[in-house]
Amino acid sequence: MADKQNLLPAGTKVPEHIGVIMDGNGRWAKKRGLPRKVGHREGAQTFRTITRHAKKLGVKYFTVYAFSTENWKRPKDEVEAIMDLFEKYLDEVRDFIEENIRICFIGDRSMLRERLQQKMRSVEEDSLHFDSMTLLIAINYGGRDEIAHAARALAYKVQSGEMEASEIDALALENELYTSKLDGDKAPDVDLVIRPSGEQRLSNFMIWQAAYAEFYYTNILWPDFKPKDLEAAVIAYSDRHRRFGGI
Repeated sequence: MADKQNLLPAGTKVPEHIGVIMDGNGRWAKKRGLPRKVGHREGAQTFRTITRHAKKLGVKYFTVYAFSTENWKRPKDEVEAIMDLFEKYLDEVRDFIEENIRICFIGDRSMLRERLQQKMRSVEEDSLHFDSMTLLIAINYGGRDEIAHAARALAYKVQSGEMEASEIDALALENELYTSKLDGDKAPDVDLVIRPSGEQRLSNFMIWQAAYAEFYYTNILWPDFKPKDLEAAVIAYSDRHRRFGGI
């Protein structure tokens, strides 16, 4: 018998927080002789499907890597297409709001179009009190950049006399991360990182939060990633023994 709406085997331990590196959109399009932006469009549809399925499985925090600080190096027309797609998504995101999913954005927003920033703020405000799942979208995000941002915040506090340098510890820095600044909420560390497309690296994604995460790699390109593939990742996670440095 299965639990979680009969989607998983009974007794499966569902991660509280899953992070996904949505990789392989460009390669998916290239394999089909299509422009890369078509791959990103298909990947966006997969994102919607998988986010809803994560909620059905009982995941409480779901973080997706939408656009990294390094992605600005891509061709200008591809970056513009991604931003256009993201803006279109924000116009459609009311679907998630209707499902009681809270939506938050992490990363440096200052380089984004002002119209995008306004829509991001509006979505966050409208979904603030929803509690079925929290969706974190990492846009213009980089793990190293996030840690540097937190270090600067602590430096300013020391400079202003708000705290002593000797008071800075891991918890103090963690409290300045993007994931600790969610309007009264603090996302827990990532339990499971999923990376499709065959690559096996973190690529600057949630370096701090994924310090003790389990990793799940698959050769499936992101636009081809299905709900059953998410279930396979969760089942693999459930079968692992997490020791956190202990025995």
